[in-house]
Amino acid sequence: MNSDKATRTSDVRFKPTRAERQNLWRLLEMARDEDLGSGDLTGAMLGSDVQAEAVFVPRQPMVTCGVELLEAIAVMYSGDLHTRTLVHDGQRVEPGEPLAIWTGSAKAAMAAERVALNFLQRLSGVATLTRQYVDAVAGTSAHVYDTRKTIPGWRELAKYAVRCGGGRNHRMGLWDAVLIKDNHLAIMARAEGQDPIKAMGRELERVRPYLGNTAFVMLEVDTLEQFAVALTLKVDIIMLDNMNVQQMRTAVAMREQAGLAARIELEASGGITLQTVRAVAQTGVERISVGAITHSAESVDIGLDIQI
Repeated sequence: MNSDKATRTSDVRFKPTRAERQNLWRLLEMARDEDLGSGDLTGAMLGSDVQAEAVFVPRQPMVTCGVELLEAIAVMYSGDLHTRTLVHDGQRVEPGEPLAIWTGSAKAAMAAERVALNFLQRLSGVATLTRQYVDAVAGTSAHVYDTRKTIPGWRELAKYAVRCGGGRNHRMGLWDAVLIKDNHLAIMARAEGQDPIKAMGRELERVRPYLGNTAFVMLEVDTLEQFAVALTLKVDIIMLDNMNVQQMRTAVAMREQAGLAARIELEASGGITLQTVRAVAQTGVERISVGAITHSAESVDIGLDIQI
């Protein structure tokens, strides 16, 4: 199969498109406006000419993500708040190791503190949890992928955080890949009155010429009987939904026996935890999608230390 289509990217660099950059700026503005409102009442008591150095410091081991946003956040609050980054996104750091420094207006630094920490703590939490999953499957042929289970408006940032943690991105949205799930098959069965997987296979034959070179096709199955039928279709990836480890091993063997290992990748999905992910990786699947890395990651502990 064309691995570039199905892999998406594991590139850590933050390189949003023009449209994504505009969306990000709107998100940052919304975060500022909901927090700042008509003005910082407490900050109004501070002298406008007081200068300070504000240091972002982690309180726990973590993988950083969001450092590259700090300059944009500072600029939104004041032209007299300057950013110096000391680490890069995707870097492991220890407690007390400075991440970045703001210098300039103490009043602006205090106003921007919570918004900056909200982004930095949340994104670094996603990157840190992702790295734990990636480390857990080290030495196997499996890669950890994210899902679309993200906070609305945060998807591009969440997927960037996954890359910072060493994970890979699944589809960005409904527009860049075909993923046929159980509900699609149920609707197809109702409409067609026949085997929904075979019916969907005919639909794929019809639409594939229009998908372009980057969209991949994935089919979700939850039984080995469905899997056997799926192997006969022109799909790039078969998702093994909520299968146990033995079923996954059997599916891998069935694909090998059919001589399809070079064309079809297998993806495990459903309820996979840090405790079970290595056993899943050792079944021979190439992909493991984990919703928890974006929807259940805990924010890490980072502080902003002010030095006058």
